Amino acid sequence: MSGPAWKEDFPVSWVDDHYVTRREFTKSLGLVSCAACVANGALLATAGAAQPPPGGWPRVLVGRVSGVPVGGSFVFDYPAAGDRCILLRLEADRFAAFSQKCTHLGCPVLWQPGPRRLYCPCHEGFFDEEGRVLAGPPPRPLPRIGIEREGDDLWAIGIRS
Repeated sequence: MSGPAWKEDFPVSWVDDHYVTRREFTKSLGLVSCAACVANGALLATAGAAQPPPGGWPRVLVGRVSGVPVGGSFVFDYPAAGDRCILLRLEADRFAAFSQKCTHLGCPVLWQPGPRRLYCPCHEGFFDEEGRVLAGPPPRPLPRIGIEREGDDLWAIGIRS
C-alpha cells in the first residue's frame, strides 16, 4: 500500500483538480449572482407598471349604476375576457374598480362590505377601499381601473398602477 486507503477509493487527478481554482470559481459565482440580480430588477421594474395595449385602453361598458347597491360590488372583465376586475359602489355617487388579482400571488380578492376592505383569502392579504395594502404579504397596491359614469352606465376607461 502506497498511501491512505481513501486515495485508492477516491483517486484525484491533480492536473484536473487545478483546472478551475477556487478564486476563478468564486469570481464566476459572483458574476452570475450579479447578472441574476440585474435581471430580476429589470423584470420587477417592468412588471409593476400596467402597459396600455397598442392604440390605448379600450372603453368598455361594465354595468349599470342601478345594478349595484351602495356598499355592494360586482365582477367584470377588463381589458379583455378573463382579466377579472371588481367594481365597488362605496357611496351613492362614488365608485372604485380594481384588478381582482392579488399582487402577492394572483389569487382573487373579495369585497367585505362590513369592514369596507378587499380581502385575499389565499394568504390573508387585505386592501383598503382605495386598493392600498393594509396587511398581509401583498407587496404593492391593486392596479386601479378608471371608471366613468354616463347616466346609468358605468364604463371602464383604463388601468392605472
